[in-house]
Amino acid sequence: MRSTQNRLRRGWAAVGALALAATLVGGLGPAATAAPSATDTVAQPAPAAAQAAPSAQLASWPSPKGSQKVNSTIKVSGTLDGGLKRYYGIGDGGQGESQDAMFELAAGATLKNVIIGAPAGDGVHCEGNCTLINVWWEDVGEDAATFRGGSAYTVDGGGARSASDKVFQHNGSGTVTIKNFQVENAGKLYRACGNCSQSFQRHVVLQNVTAKKVKSIVGINSNWGDTARFSNITVLDDKKKKTKICTRFEGVKKGKEPKELGSGPDSKHCLYKESDISWR
Repeated sequence: MRSTQNRLRRGWAAVGALALAATLVGGLGPAATAAPSATDTVAQPAPAAAQAAPSAQLASWPSPKGSQKVNSTIKVSGTLDGGLKRYYGIGDGGQGESQDAMFELAAGATLKNVIIGAPAGDGVHCEGNCTLINVWWEDVGEDAATFRGGSAYTVDGGGARSASDKVFQHNGSGTVTIKNFQVENAGKLYRACGNCSQSFQRHVVLQNVTAKKVKSIVGINSNWGDTARFSNITVLDDKKKKTKICTRFEGVKKGKEPKELGSGPDSKHCLYKESDISWR
């Protein structure tokens, strides 16, 4: 009899232990997991200030190292290094056609380290192949530079502001390369002439260019076989992507106005991918 009672007591004790264990396990539930050890990585939300990268900005403009008033076009053969002096005084600062140039570059000439103030007339004329290095236009008048003769032109560094129409005008043939450049408040950075007295197939290459408040970065004439190639282009203050990267026109005879045909990338004329453009 006594052995039977002992067996019953041991049985009830085992049942009680099992019930207690079940209660403890059930109380944890699926949400009650063990705390991570010191070696575990716990994902934490980034601080509010770090969640959005700061917006990109245009580079700071250089400070002029003196000024020089210009009364007539400065003709350049070889290399003119302005030492970041500001040149001003040609024309009336408006959009009137056929104004004198501030600088006229002979074939093969280089203009470097120059700040062109206002008024600046028709900016720079390249009569043949030319190179512009670290040239800055504070207030573009008729045009910043016009590429008239030759077949190869390079703009490396520098920047331009306030061009109600265009910054660079390509009247001759060949290729214009624009790199490491910034433009702000302009109609277009580059325009292949669409109604000059002579029609050519023209090309432009843009590399590492930053644009802010520009209506269309490039304008070309698709019916003449023009092309525009883009890489590493940054467009500021335009998250809605209103800026036209490449606009195609129908080139016409002198005296007529070119017709806009469309814009955006294609396989023949406006050569870029979405990854080539950064919108900020």
